[in-house]
Amino acid sequence: MKQKIKNALISVSDKTELTPILKILKKFNIKILSSGGTYKSIKKSGYDCLEISEYTGFKEMLDGRVKTLHPKIHAGILHDRSNRKHKSEMNKEKFPSIDLIVVNFYPFQKTVTNSKSQRKIIESIDIGGPAMVRAAAKNFKNVTIITDKNDYKDLINEIKKNKGKTTLKFREIMSSKAFGLTAYYDAMVAAWFNQNLKVKFPQRKIIFGKKLQNLRYGENPHQQSSIYSTNFNDNEIGLKKISGKDLSYNNYNDIFSGLDILSSIKKTPTTVIIKHANPCGVSSNKSSMISFKNAFASDPLSAFGGIVACNFKINKAIAYEIDKTFFEVILATSFDVNALRILKRKKNLRIIDISNFKETSNSSIKLFNGSFLLQDKDNIIFNKKNLKFVTKNKPSKKEIEEIKFAFNICKFVKSNAIVLTNNFSTIGIGAGQPSRLDSCKIATQKAKLFQPNKLKNAIAASDAFFPFADGIKTLIKSGVKTIVQPGGSIRDKEVVEAANKANIKMILTGTRHFNH
Repeated sequence: MKQKIKNALISVSDKTELTPILKILKKFNIKILSSGGTYKSIKKSGYDCLEISEYTGFKEMLDGRVKTLHPKIHAGILHDRSNRKHKSEMNKEKFPSIDLIVVNFYPFQKTVTNSKSQRKIIESIDIGGPAMVRAAAKNFKNVTIITDKNDYKDLINEIKKNKGKTTLKFREIMSSKAFGLTAYYDAMVAAWFNQNLKVKFPQRKIIFGKKLQNLRYGENPHQQSSIYSTNFNDNEIGLKKISGKDLSYNNYNDIFSGLDILSSIKKTPTTVIIKHANPCGVSSNKSSMISFKNAFASDPLSAFGGIVACNFKINKAIAYEIDKTFFEVILATSFDVNALRILKRKKNLRIIDISNFKETSNSSIKLFNGSFLLQDKDNIIFNKKNLKFVTKNKPSKKEIEEIKFAFNICKFVKSNAIVLTNNFSTIGIGAGQPSRLDSCKIATQKAKLFQPNKLKNAIAASDAFFPFADGIKTLIKSGVKTIVQPGGSIRDKEVVEAANKANIKMILTGTRHFNH
């Protein structure tokens, strides 16, 4: 069913790109209503427009809080044109129909991003706009609602094609988008209140997201996927692609894993190499070059086809080292000109500047079917006051720092996790095994294969307790001299006795780091 447009109401915060709409409305003799800054902008552009206060006979009040909230406006939008009673009531009140609404809201998210003033933020919460949008969207049978500048062109084509009318299908699609916008807007407002009040787990949790782009496919080619931003600044996520083909779902998954680890290591130059969301090499060193080389040496076979994340500037020398291996993505805080020249030779290699990336959320979410799990991020490594030095042989203060490094990396390895380190670099990682013993075997096998000389005096970190002594015996046999683990097993005594027998150091943290 096509619906003729006789009257249109335009009220927009973003007044750009309105002229083509005004032109098409004039062509089909469609009258325009507006108020405030939009009214002035339309008049300044040379088009006729009736101010809403003149139309309703009611001046806006309360500093503009009340202007479109009027029966003549909402009845004009909401009445059912096929309902006799509605027609009679509209005729009695002499209220015309309003057939087209073009609205975008006060820039709440921009205000939240740029201001800490609660007064300014509250004033930027739009009331009249969402009320009109919801009214028009509900009555899509009769009314066209436009809430996105990207739909201006489609509206113009629709009006041209149908000679001043719109189709039901078009109105229904626009209605769906409109309800999506009001839900999104309200979710942002609710999120701000929860954030401001420090409410982490509200009774009703709404997740808002704006689509940044469709991805080629999901984890596998038969799955579709997109990436969304859930920040108040929802136009980007702080990753600037300098070169290379489009990023895939798996690329982003690995990138986020790498950024998580980098965010936990603040100052020291650090390289993280990720493969299938697990780190296969991590190294912190004053020398950026040594950091990269040590991270790569941890597991050069697994590094092939992975992503490299660095919290430092990549120079020409490091770029040459990176260029020796096939990687999917390179992340760094910056790249010098010569480094870019080298890396760009591989046209498909994604090169990404992460200098503007900031962690904005302290929670993690997992969705399944009709439910989701919400939790705090695992931001604790351990509390030094809770450390228990349970063996006769004790670590030095210097060793505690590397023990902390090893236990920190454990947080980001899929459970069951075993991480072997030497001099602030991983040398073997056992990840994602149902058996902790298997993870011990994998970690030691990796170290024996690639860096056997570094196994002597290595540190082993376990994300959870050892249920039996077999796991630590495997680690000790390989050359490990220090083991850090949460403790808490009913066999802790047996495990500690095995450690003492081997004259190694064992530290219990009381902090578990499962990562499922």
